[in-house]
Amino acid sequence: MSTRKISAEADPVIESRTQLVAPFVGGEKPKADWRIGTEHEKLVFCLNDKHALSYDEPGGIRDILLGLREFGWEPVEEGGKVIAMAGDDGTVSLEPAGQLELSGAPLENLHDTCAETGRHLQQVKSVAEDMGVGFLGLGMWPDKARSDLPVMPKGRYEIMMRHMPRVGSLGLDMMLRTCTIQVNLDYSSEADMVQKFRTGLALQPLATALFANSPFTEGKPNGYLSYRSHIWSDTDPHRTGMLPFVFEDGFGYERWADYMLDVPMYFVFRDGKYIDAAGLSFRDFLDGNLSVLPGEKPTESDWWDHLSTAFPEVRLKSFLEMRGADGGPWSRICALPAFWVGLMYEQDALDAAWDLVKHWTVEQREDLRNAVPRQALDAPIPGGGTLQDLGKEVLAICRKGLNTRARLNSSGDNEAGFLETLDEIVASGKVPAQRLLDKYHGEWNEDVSRVYRYSF
Repeated sequence: MSTRKISAEADPVIESRTQLVAPFVGGEKPKADWRIGTEHEKLVFCLNDKHALSYDEPGGIRDILLGLREFGWEPVEEGGKVIAMAGDDGTVSLEPAGQLELSGAPLENLHDTCAETGRHLQQVKSVAEDMGVGFLGLGMWPDKARSDLPVMPKGRYEIMMRHMPRVGSLGLDMMLRTCTIQVNLDYSSEADMVQKFRTGLALQPLATALFANSPFTEGKPNGYLSYRSHIWSDTDPHRTGMLPFVFEDGFGYERWADYMLDVPMYFVFRDGKYIDAAGLSFRDFLDGNLSVLPGEKPTESDWWDHLSTAFPEVRLKSFLEMRGADGGPWSRICALPAFWVGLMYEQDALDAAWDLVKHWTVEQREDLRNAVPRQALDAPIPGGGTLQDLGKEVLAICRKGLNTRARLNSSGDNEAGFLETLDEIVASGKVPAQRLLDKYHGEWNEDVSRVYRYSF
């Protein structure tokens, strides 16, 4: 989730609809300037007793963040508490229950992305080693109840935690117990954004299946392969889902702005503090009728904040966010941007991917999304076959797209090598969660604590 920083720059009041669509228009870039942004979260635990680290305890989340100063990172504070570290590789921030996230810098190629990921993991492991701390790459805590988990001192999280139970039964699980990998991608025009949005949304269930990695809840199999994905289905229907309107004629920046105006608010940020506006209307705010700030109208920063409070499977800000994957270990972090860049950054690949899914109906897309958390690659696809079958076609398109990009490292390797872990998953039909379940029912003798041996 976004880390808000106080800015001394002028913050214009929103007076026109042009200002509402400006972030999306401003995101347009020529292909030569397209970049790759990768975000990944990990669970943080004490090696001794496996408890989830609190913020204030010795060797806890605060100390890990501050330990990154050794590598040139600078603290970002809220209310006198360090909530993130900023540096050349982006931002390291804390999620609601102390999950540690790297929001990486926008980079030119996947070799740079993987190098950034490696640097980050080396740095946090170096800091954590003397503290007796480990990191776990899963989509969800395998053994922790909500009551076992701490809450981080970040104002927007307090507001969200109060609001979540009002709108869904699993929102607190989303905040406290889950981890994801996310990829942020550029577009050249409104039409390019629309094609990428539609293709990414239709194929998001395939990404969810390939990275499914959350089969345990409170120490036992939960009946799902991606329970993290299932959690999103009962978090908040006003700000999640597969967004059927994206596939309607006329979709574009204006329609996205209308959608975001209808997403209920969470907060307004003023004087370094978050004001609870949960459930209120941004449209009322535009009219000066927001009850918590009577007579005041929103600024452009308020709109940017609000754009970060919707959580569909794909999200538009000034770039497109692909949001469907469970968290995982280092070997799979680099595979997700390879998957999406291979599909999205060469026009022939994007056209081929869209051709595979453009005839699917709203109902078919929804059925597939709902089947994937339990069935992963075994989920049936429209027209016959399974996601495993579709995965073979899609990965072939990915590989062709990456080969066409021809971004080489110093050894002369292109980016297609980052797909190898996905090739193996699709060839076997067995996603990461199924391999964990095999171990649980086999060599682990139904002891889920053994999963901690597979930490980063």
